[in-house]
Amino acid sequence: MAESVVRLSPRQKMINLMYIVLTAMLALNVSSDVLDGFVQVEDGLARTNANVGRRNDAIYAQLESFTQQNPGKGTPWLGKASDVRRRAASLYSLVDSLKIAIVTEADGPDGKVNDINHRDDLESAAVVMLAPGRNEGARLREAVDSYRDYITALVPDSVKQSSIREALSTAPFRRPGTVQDQKWEEAKFENQPVVAAVTLLTKLQNDIRYAEGEALSNLLAAVDAGDVRVNELNAFVIPQSRMVMRGSRYSASIVLAAVDTTARPAIFVGGKQLPSDRGLYEFTTSSTGNFDYSGYIEVAHGDGSVTKHPFSSSYTVMEPTATVSATMMNVLYAGINNPMSISVPGVPMSGVSATMTNGSLTRQGDQWIARPSKVGENATITVTANIDGRPQTVATSTFRVRKLPDPVAFISFTGQNGAKDRYKGGKPFSKTLLTTAPGIEAAIDDDMLNIDFQVLGFETVFFDQMGNAIPEVSQGAAFSQRQRDQFKRLSRGKRFYISRIRAKGPDGIERVLSPVEVIVN
Repeated sequence: MAESVVRLSPRQKMINLMYIVLTAMLALNVSSDVLDGFVQVEDGLARTNANVGRRNDAIYAQLESFTQQNPGKGTPWLGKASDVRRRAASLYSLVDSLKIAIVTEADGPDGKVNDINHRDDLESAAVVMLAPGRNEGARLREAVDSYRDYITALVPDSVKQSSIREALSTAPFRRPGTVQDQKWEEAKFENQPVVAAVTLLTKLQNDIRYAEGEALSNLLAAVDAGDVRVNELNAFVIPQSRMVMRGSRYSASIVLAAVDTTARPAIFVGGKQLPSDRGLYEFTTSSTGNFDYSGYIEVAHGDGSVTKHPFSSSYTVMEPTATVSATMMNVLYAGINNPMSISVPGVPMSGVSATMTNGSLTRQGDQWIARPSKVGENATITVTANIDGRPQTVATSTFRVRKLPDPVAFISFTGQNGAKDRYKGGKPFSKTLLTTAPGIEAAIDDDMLNIDFQVLGFETVFFDQMGNAIPEVSQGAAFSQRQRDQFKRLSRGKRFYISRIRAKGPDGIERVLSPVEVIVN
């Protein structure tokens, strides 16, 4: 009897293993549309890095020119600026080498960062950044910490210091769907597709150059190089956001460095002058893709002459996206509350709403609770966000609805260390603990679902010296007196079975659970 209950056939074991592998593959599946989105973001960030790099080069060139004119005053500041550039270039190069290492791990020695074949590879980033022995993630974190502390020491403005610390923060944080904070490198690169890891590193390079630019600007201001900046006017495009959803507004400030506040310049984009003297360029986007624009700034001088300073920039428009994930796992269970996380990047939680088919979806603070009603019928969640004052559907996600799995029956007891434990059969169990146990309990406790069930009743089956079975019926979930009397007669090494265990879960379905073999110690 025990053999037929406890042991599985080789065929059943293989079926179970195939089911686990299939579930993992479904959980790890990454949409090709999302991967294409990362490619677009990577391209946009790369262009932005180039623009910021040219801006930093221009600031450094101004400091060099000033030093040539006034070596006594400019040399100390140029030395600090050179050190800033050296440290920034070193860290930037380190990040470049890590991108190459990740792509090479995924695509082989011929892998190219700009043409990734295995974009959805979820292992390569973790192998390079987190594998013992290599541990490149920790090395990068330490390098970023050192660079951040060095740069903030050169920027006395507290607001800019806070902005740099936030941009280059490596503090542990909690990813959606996790229960505790993770190290910076683990949260960034564990289970990340190769294309996402490369994009994150490119974003880090953008932050490195941003911090470098702030330090160089502060050093240039420290030598009172206003005349140099006026003599070498440069136009800059400063967008409020480099990523824009379709249907939302794109805003960018177009300014001239060291402009005279008594003489506002005229700004032209695409041959048309901007109506605002603040240099605010904004419009509503209508289609997705990468777009470039250019123009020039006209500056009137005191002698009546006018000079033109050209500029150019680009922006990327993406489809609106939302993240919808089941907190417990990638399916929903009928009859119980399923915690959900729903958010839309760039939209506050108050501007996000969602509906669900085959059940109800309710908000609890910043979290959502999905409660499907029918097993076997998919549940579709539709997310709507308020963008620029009007509602817009940003995503739909479909989940499979399944019945709760059967729980496991057990005897609850307190161990020698005072901690609560559960005896589930199949190994020796103390007779003292058995005689003091109140009865049988049942629950799902697989570290993903933690759900208690109500035990309605059960039987114990004992065997006399002739091998005859002696069944005894419980009092609900508790051992009856006749069952306890049988416990006292058991000697070391004897065994009995708890069978016909009936239990009911929060979904209201009554089930008969697998028997439990108890071996008396």
